[in-house]
Amino acid sequence: MDNCIFCKIIAGDIPSMRVYEDEDCIAILDINPAAPGHTLVIPKKHYQDLFEMDEAMAGKLMMVAQEIGKRQMERLGAPGVNLVQNNGASAGQTVLHFHLHVIPRYENDGAMVLWDPTQPTMDDLKAICDKLA
Repeated sequence: MDNCIFCKIIAGDIPSMRVYEDEDCIAILDINPAAPGHTLVIPKKHYQDLFEMDEAMAGKLMMVAQEIGKRQMERLGAPGVNLVQNNGASAGQTVLHFHLHVIPRYENDGAMVLWDPTQPTMDDLKAICDKLA
């Protein structure tokens, strides 16, 4: 994609701090990190979102995220890790090239991924379950 920042990074047109690379993907440090070591796992082939890629690629990217998360815990001392992946503008996706955030978490870092819990009725949950099952 001509105007895709991640495609430009993959091509080497824009510099990045690569912490992992293989024939299918790269993992780079996020330049606006939620916490030190925040890494993006990005497929080299352009997929707009999760739903454009096949299961094999999705699985591969998750395995790379697992490796990055282990490194963050072992080498950076992070006691936890968040995996965050957004699909579509309404979900917060700002770059339309699939990427998976691997965010190391540190005690009291303030970078918690949160939402306001709702309180659906059992009937509401049943109706949703029936649609998804």
